[in-house]
Amino acid sequence: MDHDVAIVGAGPVGLCLARALAVQGLAVALVERQPQAALADPAFDGREIALTHASVRLLRELDVWQRIPEDEAFPLRTARVMDRELPHELHVRPQAGDRLGDLVANHLIRRAAWQAVRETAGIDLHASATVASIHAGADGARLQLADGTRLQARLLVAADSRYSETRRALGIGAELHDFGRAMLVCRIRHELPHGHAAWEWFGLGQTLALLPLSEQLAGAVVTLPGEQARALAAMDEAAFAADLERRYGGRLGRIELASSRHVYPLVATWAHRFAGTRLALAGDAAVGMHPVTAHGFNLGLASVERLSDLAATALRERRDLGDAALLARYERRHRHGSWPLFQATRAIVGLYTDDRLPARWLRSATLRASAALPPLRRALADVPTDEGARDAPPLQRVRSRLARMRGARDAGRGTGAH
Repeated sequence: MDHDVAIVGAGPVGLCLARALAVQGLAVALVERQPQAALADPAFDGREIALTHASVRLLRELDVWQRIPEDEAFPLRTARVMDRELPHELHVRPQAGDRLGDLVANHLIRRAAWQAVRETAGIDLHASATVASIHAGADGARLQLADGTRLQARLLVAADSRYSETRRALGIGAELHDFGRAMLVCRIRHELPHGHAAWEWFGLGQTLALLPLSEQLAGAVVTLPGEQARALAAMDEAAFAADLERRYGGRLGRIELASSRHVYPLVATWAHRFAGTRLALAGDAAVGMHPVTAHGFNLGLASVERLSDLAATALRERRDLGDAALLARYERRHRHGSWPLFQATRAIVGLYTDDRLPARWLRSATLRASAALPPLRRALADVPTDEGARDAPPLQRVRSRLARMRGARDAGRGTGAH
């Protein structure tokens, strides 16, 4: 069975990539372990995804955003970064517009992406499928599934999670950093309003986050050593709610559990290579982020956009999809686009989860400096609110940022803000 592209992994990145390639007229094979019913109606998994403006733009272009119910996309207006030992905090506000981004439940993104794929010609889905053998070489890419099905393609894309078996089978190593902690996620109802502000609250032995949904509904994220996270998840609802009220310092008033609870280990991944002979890595198979900066899926969508651009270039210039120069360009673009944020996230996690006294002094100084420097606050807000192309030329990026700064300045003058 011949295809232009074979994608292993039908998570939200794999689904969006299949759609992006198929609408260009390419024949796509999509291989997924889960049954089709799980793709069509994914269960709530506790994860709320913070989408940047650039990600929302891409989802609109793929006809995915339009399939998410309007009342299930929640505005993220501002962000607050706090340390339990410090009286001050860092506020991040949009430089233009009324929000930093939007919050959408992961399972709703998956469902919307599946619906878009289902209505797209040129995509052959192989669900409930496992890969028995795989090859990517100068002569093409070949997969044999456990049921005996054989697939051939000009390009193979691994999009099968940060623990990618495809990546490993093809000999690409990865740096995996186990933070030794787990993330408990759920939805909560709370008495006091959140004002559509996200919280990141660093404390001794734990990190708390709050992701604002409707006015008194939020996603709660509690990061703890694994056994403590599992013990917290096992509490009865009343004890759990009381424990969260204590952890959040009473800032939310009375809390009630509003969903199922889910625990995930925290492991970051950086693949040694993002491309090879007739091979590209996408999503978490290339870069698996710690969730503290909320950019994991946004980087996954960046890989979708860059691979879509690769395909468009190949079609326009009548080149092979597996052209080594095109894949090298993808590798370069995605590594350069991901590396600064990946390293910054690692540094933040290292600093704010180290409870030794020198680290506590350093993060106190860092938070004070960040709160006092408007240019740094603007830089933090600039990434999520940029709607432009992922790899716009430097001059275009500078002009865009200046325009947003002027817009924010003019808005401030109009409202009397300083």
